[in-house]
Amino acid sequence: MRLPQRIVCLTTETTEVLYLLGEQHRIVGISGYTTRPAIARKEKPRVSAFTSANIDKILALEPDLVLTCTDLQAEIAASLIKAGVEVHAFNQRSIEGILHMIAMLGALTGALEKAAALIADLENRMEKARETASYLPGKPVVYFEEWDEPMISGIRWVGELIEIAGGIDCFAELSGMSSAKDRTIADPAEVVRRNPDIIIGSWCGKKFQPEQVIQRPAWSEISAVKNGCVHEIKSADILQPGPSVITEGLTQIQAIIQHWGASQAFKKHWG
Repeated sequence: MRLPQRIVCLTTETTEVLYLLGEQHRIVGISGYTTRPAIARKEKPRVSAFTSANIDKILALEPDLVLTCTDLQAEIAASLIKAGVEVHAFNQRSIEGILHMIAMLGALTGALEKAAALIADLENRMEKARETASYLPGKPVVYFEEWDEPMISGIRWVGELIEIAGGIDCFAELSGMSSAKDRTIADPAEVVRRNPDIIIGSWCGKKFQPEQVIQRPAWSEISAVKNGCVHEIKSADILQPGPSVITEGLTQIQAIIQHWGASQAFKKHWG
């Protein structure tokens, strides 16, 4: 079987994985949003944003495989398919989906053993996080905000990471919704009613503004705001569904929850 030799990655996480597998020599084009590894932006030509792409530029690279992700890139994929290009569209929305994507890329590039080793490492990290979480004095309720106007709660893999780190997703019933619009919180007062212990903001594409969040009507009554537990995790660390959501995102969520746990223990013993 002939493996693809000229791959264009229209999403950041596939570039990240191929570099981790040592298969970066196959990449001939990347997304302009690529952040990992940093050297990719110097080595590889940028041919797309996320929902738009330079089709002519992609075709000029003569790819034998283009990698896309989610229905938001469906029009790009359709244009490339009509032009005779082979396209694989990933659609990972969960931790399991991310691990499956890594395994698939390993199969597509003949790097099955490296992919299995990467998956094993990520699973080991998650298991260690679960073990650490078992020592927490309780389970904090965590509100994760993916966007502010309108307010959008976290996608499924974010909710799963919160649970792995020992927390409870404040809007767990929404996390399974694949579309961001279906995770919209119409009434900001609903967050007040659910009273999260921790607020984490990660506004995709722009800097989180905690001072704006805490000034929302009645949000000063939320435990997280009262106790100064309002944090940011950069979207590149948590909202790009690749290994970094575990190596970076989970690590940061865990640190936030562990800090909350330490403060709870202090209050219990010292008032």
